[in-house]
Amino acid sequence: MDTYEYSELLKSLSTKMANIRNIVKPDEIQSRLNEIEVAQQDSEFWLDATNAGKVSQEKTRLERVLEKYDDAQTAVDDANEYFELSKSEGDEETLEMLFEESEGLKEKTEELEVQIMLSGDHDSNNAIVSIHPGAGGTESQDWANMLYRMYLRWAERHDFKVEGLDYQAGDEAGIKDVSFIIKGENAYGYLKVENGIHRLVRISPFDSNAKRHTSFSSVMVSPEIDDDIDIEIEEKDLRIDTYRASGAGGQHVNKTESAIRITHEPTNIVVQCQNDRSQHKNKSAAMKMLKSRLYEYEMAKKQAEIDGIEKSEIGWGHQIRSYVLAPYQQVKDTRSNQPFSNVDGILDGDIDKLIEGVLIAQAK
Repeated sequence: MDTYEYSELLKSLSTKMANIRNIVKPDEIQSRLNEIEVAQQDSEFWLDATNAGKVSQEKTRLERVLEKYDDAQTAVDDANEYFELSKSEGDEETLEMLFEESEGLKEKTEELEVQIMLSGDHDSNNAIVSIHPGAGGTESQDWANMLYRMYLRWAERHDFKVEGLDYQAGDEAGIKDVSFIIKGENAYGYLKVENGIHRLVRISPFDSNAKRHTSFSSVMVSPEIDDDIDIEIEEKDLRIDTYRASGAGGQHVNKTESAIRITHEPTNIVVQCQNDRSQHKNKSAAMKMLKSRLYEYEMAKKQAEIDGIEKSEIGWGHQIRSYVLAPYQQVKDTRSNQPFSNVDGILDGDIDKLIEGVLIAQAK
């Protein structure tokens, strides 16, 4: 990098920060934080625990946005100041240092961009994730299990909690079905871009002839919806089945019909839960899943009408992302069109750059 390229970079980042300032409105955020601070000093504020919790969450979210904005703005301002000073004094050593730190400077503004993108109605919510293998038997079931592990490792990297809802093991390997909640700030905001068909190309470990196989699995992500959001579900539209749990769970497994499967017949959405020994608790969790899935269904339906897209099958031509392990190694998302070669890291949960690339591409 030379002085001209660095100068152009600073101009670009300064323009980006000016645009971000118009969106973030840091003065308004600070004003709102001052209001919350005053409200929290009133003892009556804490009498309404539900409202106090929501306001406290809002405060934490606003503080983080403001902190990231101030951090990025200070970094760009400092870089501009040091650059002009170093140029005027012919300080080559400082200029070289600034050039070396240019990537870190870009990353700060990109992180801020992503933070702004996670400002949708439910982006801050927990995420309910369901993974279903496509056609292909053991191959697809093993691929579904690989995706399951990838999201668990991603959650672990972010110190998010995971709560299992349903797990059905494959006949030989992998899984037939799995549903779980990832709990953490902006979990849904990040993982909503994972909604869709994921394609794997690899030399099959289940093929004695070591042939290359292509497998598909669908990932469905919906926000964990608050109880105060009104989503109408009529009892007559539901078919509720009980069955014996088949996963981990202790002595009650395969002995009591504690597992619950709910089918919403108008949409054919099926949810199931077998995580608890109590049938009542499993039904409650399944209804929460159904509520979230119906919300996501309606949002996706509206967007599909706008885009003119029909519901996808779990198969060829419909994937959002391809994971190629042979004959070369690459992960590429169709929406950002960015290729990544660190396949092992991605399958181990290092998917932030993948996700952020899609968020930025969709925003553009």
